[in-house]
Amino acid sequence: MSIWRAIMKKPQTAVRSHHRKQGSHQEGKKKCVLSSSRVKPSTPNDLARQQKDVVLQAFSPYHLFRDTAEVTVFREKLLSWYDREKRDLPWRRRAEGEVDLDRRAYAVWVSEVMLQQTQVATVIDYYTRWMQKWPTLQDLARASLEEVNQLWAGLGYYSRARRLQGGARKVVEELGGHVPRTAETLQQLLPGVGRYTAGAIASIAFGQAAGVVDGNVVRVLCRVRAIGADPSSTLVSQHLWSLAQQLVDPARPGDSNQAAMELGATVCTPQHPRCSQCPVQSLCRAHWRVEREQHLALQNLPGSPDVEECAPSTGQCQLCAPPMEPWDQTLGVTNFPRKASRRPPREECSAVCVLEQPRARGGPRILLVQRPSSGLLAGLWEFPCVTAEPSGPCERQALLGELQRWAGPLPATHLQHLGQVVHTFSHIKLTYQVYSLALDGHTPVTATPPGARWLTREEFHTAAVSTAMKKVFRVYEGQQPGTRKGSKRSPVSTPSSRKRPGPGQQVLDNFFRPHLPTDAPHLNSTAQ
Repeated sequence: MSIWRAIMKKPQTAVRSHHRKQGSHQEGKKKCVLSSSRVKPSTPNDLARQQKDVVLQAFSPYHLFRDTAEVTVFREKLLSWYDREKRDLPWRRRAEGEVDLDRRAYAVWVSEVMLQQTQVATVIDYYTRWMQKWPTLQDLARASLEEVNQLWAGLGYYSRARRLQGGARKVVEELGGHVPRTAETLQQLLPGVGRYTAGAIASIAFGQAAGVVDGNVVRVLCRVRAIGADPSSTLVSQHLWSLAQQLVDPARPGDSNQAAMELGATVCTPQHPRCSQCPVQSLCRAHWRVEREQHLALQNLPGSPDVEECAPSTGQCQLCAPPMEPWDQTLGVTNFPRKASRRPPREECSAVCVLEQPRARGGPRILLVQRPSSGLLAGLWEFPCVTAEPSGPCERQALLGELQRWAGPLPATHLQHLGQVVHTFSHIKLTYQVYSLALDGHTPVTATPPGARWLTREEFHTAAVSTAMKKVFRVYEGQQPGTRKGSKRSPVSTPSSRKRPGPGQQVLDNFFRPHLPTDAPHLNSTAQ
């Protein structure tokens, strides 16, 4: 018997008895419950109590787990799979082998912050170097922001590094060196630690039964319970946190959370899920829906809801996809979750100049200036630049004025346009018009004002500079005789003449990355 037929015979006793308890709330239409947003321990016996603690919302029991037995089966299947298939990752090894609770919490904390908006493969090297340089909270608290930014350079979302160090300093200076032990106190006391990160640290490091919801967990839960409404909406988000809390195994809370995230990252993926390898396929309503639709298609029957499924046409269930977004047979389980519409990043333009002293003492040097201590890319170093209007006539004048502010009088006629770089942060698409100016025949500049410094090319590559500035420098190097010839360069615009390239030459390099915890600058991915 196929899965979709089998579910039609599944009992509704647990759901119905729960609704009988709600009494007066049943008038007019079906209701079911959301669990409290408060993080609290969850056991199979707590499930019914958690569902009473809440404000009723208009959606069907179809999006809930039927009873504690189903929750228990889900936990067992998921953890058994995780024990066999989990990836060997440095932060897992460190957390598992660390007996000191504060050091264990720190190891988890660093990994969770780095993984926000960033792929695992990218994080591994950064995490390893970070923990080698600052193995304890005390080591990180003593570091300078310059050192932190330098190691973080290229990882993106630089505000994460500042908040992580700020949290470490607070633990050392105000909390006696001890990391708060619960999700609630972690979120209350540590800067930059939101609900997701707090739950991850509390469950993995301290064994608290606190659920977590990141982008991977959102995808898993939306498919397992066929939630087609916008997952970023308040109602759906609350429901997902409720489900995540119910599914945490109190005996292995850290592993439960990591298993759900691992499932979303490796099996229940966004575009090409490997359903045949999913340990909870038999409990997945999205899979049931695919099987049912395929059966109906073979029988040439019109699609219709089964006895448990919501009827989207009624428009009453707020967890179902809206009626104007019907099921797409070609998408299968990837009909879930609903793709949230994103605002396009706003477009901005800047003019930037690589100012070089070719004959400086000790070899050629380039000028870098430091960004303000707050805002986008705070505290990082960059080539002098100014905000500019697209094709603005005053661009050269403004840029020359900025250069002279740092290096004194300069020859305007030597300012050359090299090309452009387009770099996209999560919320800004920034086009840099790249210029160069070489101080040939000038007396070397030896004194610089605060916030500026002259570096060799080798020093530039190890400095705390953003990915965008590294792209700008590659454009500059590509124009220099005898430099990087035949090497593979990033896709940037480099015109053959000094004319500005047209729109067709622009290349977008999207810096937005996929790991999406709900307290990240992401919906565990603004980019700084």
